[in-house]
Amino acid sequence: MDGEWFDAARLGMFVHWSHCCQLGCDLSWPLVGGPSIPGVTIPVVPIETYHAGADTFCPQPGAAREWMALARRAGMRYAVLTTKHHDGFALWPTRQTDWSIARTPYAGDLVAEFVEAARAEGLRVGFYFSLPDWHHPDYPALTEADRPYSFGDRRRSEPEAWARFVDVLFGEVRELLTNYGRIDLLWWDLGFERRPDEWRATELEAMCRELQPGILLNDRLVTGAGDFETPEQFVPPTPPGRRWETCMTMNDSWGYVPDDGHYKSALSLVHTLCEVAGRGGNLLLNVSPTSTGALPPEQVDRLVAIADWMERHGESIVGTTPGVEPWQWYGPSTRRGDRVYCDLLARPYDTVTVRGLPIRHVAGVRDLATGTALRFSSRCSLIDMIVNPDPIGEITVTVPPDLVDPVATVIEITLA
Repeated sequence: MDGEWFDAARLGMFVHWSHCCQLGCDLSWPLVGGPSIPGVTIPVVPIETYHAGADTFCPQPGAAREWMALARRAGMRYAVLTTKHHDGFALWPTRQTDWSIARTPYAGDLVAEFVEAARAEGLRVGFYFSLPDWHHPDYPALTEADRPYSFGDRRRSEPEAWARFVDVLFGEVRELLTNYGRIDLLWWDLGFERRPDEWRATELEAMCRELQPGILLNDRLVTGAGDFETPEQFVPPTPPGRRWETCMTMNDSWGYVPDDGHYKSALSLVHTLCEVAGRGGNLLLNVSPTSTGALPPEQVDRLVAIADWMERHGESIVGTTPGVEPWQWYGPSTRRGDRVYCDLLARPYDTVTVRGLPIRHVAGVRDLATGTALRFSSRCSLIDMIVNPDPIGEITVTVPPDLVDPVATVIEITLA
């Protein structure tokens, strides 16, 4: 069925890339001095300075092969590329405008390279596409007078200009969904800048599904619509009532910002993955290539650490469903058939307890990474033990210190 791959994926790679990586600043938001979000400060870059990078962007060919190889090694099942961010710069040679990779010294199509590299690693292909275009004159283009940015309060163009812009928008989406074979996911952004009728959202969605039957669309074209929800930089305490994916950066920036050294640890990222999988969602983890296309070493190090952990424990993440209830286990858990995987995110411990299990059906417990069988005992109400042929109780598992994983230990419980 459509979307089953997404339900099983649990981990994907987000790639934020545009010509502004040459400046070492985040994508698009420096044009407006950043959004009005408490605690978030994005430096202002002169509009001319920011856009000038579109004429000099020239990464090394084939950069996407490195990203996708790392993604596959880390256990990721899909990848999403920012084909066009709010700055309007297209990473493919679109015929709709002259604001694309075609104007640069780079003689190639970065979207095509991404698609080819993803498919070579067996990954599903996703495109990010920002609905606004802060460079296009008919949007209209941003000026210095538009600062500071205010959510939902952008200047509007005249009706004739807006109609021309929407034609460009439809043309760009049509190119992306026609020229690159099967596309599995389309990730809209910033739809709130205009009303759904202004985007012609119903018509736009219908075109996407006609051009790419089976494609998944996120919820940012029209709030509450689409196929999955996208909480950002946050793991919701209670999972949404349908498919969901949280997108998250490794540091505080989406794009390549070398001055941003506020990196999350590999331990923190793995724990986040466990929390997301335990709630039945996906983690779309961001990388931000440099001007050459290489990934920053801090990001490579974290991807390698995730890959090492996933090599030992990926069975508890990919293709699983949420495990036991929170009251049964103090931590994330997942399930695959008759196996329950419990993530031990806190240390130190000698024993751990899982409650609410049919204790006579517990066939065994083992350390997932090594396969080592673990000793366990079970108990329940004395009366239940006597009169109930299938009592519900708890098991207490002994975890030897030498089996404690430095990142996150996973125990597997098999229910006969």
